[in-house]
Amino acid sequence: MSDAQQCYYRWSYYFRQVVTAKISAESAMKPPYTTDLGEAALAPSRQPAYVPSVRARRLARWLRDFRRKSGLSQEAVAARLGWSQQKVGHLETGRNKAAPRDVALLLDIYGIVTPEREMVLELAERADQRGWWTDYADVLSSPYVALEDEASMIGEWAPQVVPGLLQTPDYVRALLTAGNMDGTSAQEIERRLQARLARQTITTRTENPPDLHVILDEAVLTRQVGGPEVQRDQMHRLLRETRRPNITVQVLPVSAGAHVGLDGAFILLRFAEAADPDVAYTEGFHGAVYLENPHLVTRCNVAFERLRELALSPQESADLIETAAKQ
Repeated sequence: MSDAQQCYYRWSYYFRQVVTAKISAESAMKPPYTTDLGEAALAPSRQPAYVPSVRARRLARWLRDFRRKSGLSQEAVAARLGWSQQKVGHLETGRNKAAPRDVALLLDIYGIVTPEREMVLELAERADQRGWWTDYADVLSSPYVALEDEASMIGEWAPQVVPGLLQTPDYVRALLTAGNMDGTSAQEIERRLQARLARQTITTRTENPPDLHVILDEAVLTRQVGGPEVQRDQMHRLLRETRRPNITVQVLPVSAGAHVGLDGAFILLRFAEAADPDVAYTEGFHGAVYLENPHLVTRCNVAFERLRELALSPQESADLIETAAKQ
């Protein structure tokens, strides 16, 4: 079994065992359509019940560390506060949102005083602060966009289509239309299109834009999404993106043969704070899978590195994209 296969099956196992999802009978009858990782828009019930932001994950680690340093067990903390041990555990893993008042009670027990106390309470207040995507809550159900917004590096293996962060409006519209299996109205499709275009602004923002490293399968360059003109415009857009300092695009040629990425697309997110662990993410008809286990994320990083080594250099890739744009 390839590294990518093992990575994928471990993702699926982790999702089933650790991440809980509330699946309603109605939504279970509606298979989600998705044309870009990060937007499982029609599968809200297949999303984890709560996926913490980077700040919320950091807060959870701090609470766990404070308790351990205090020498108290989860059971002892729960008894003092009249909580269940499960609640304490969920706050320490980020499975539940940590209300600032609960954080304050925990800090009292752990003996955390100012200025550290104020710093933690401020983090608790901001832990689930939302950004641009709140304006599109009607069409963006995936919490992925919040993690992506805070990432300092995004690595994406894209074997099927150009990644959403680099798509033209017409390319997006063609994908959303082709993937519409539930009779979604043209108006809602346009709404989803606007949400994706808003998502793209993270790569051009003036303050801390992420480094984006994309590896495309060569087939993406020739797949006629929306027809020849739309595909050609998309290739021109992709070529322009390769010239930006924070974007790297490589193409994995068909001649590479069998490789570790044949089992599907995935994204790796890295964050500026060393204490914030990497996250691996994939989605599809099975729903969304988030992976944070260090060992498993490392395997996915290895898979991405192997794809990078097999792919053409950025310059060779740009030349190939330019050729595709002329066809």
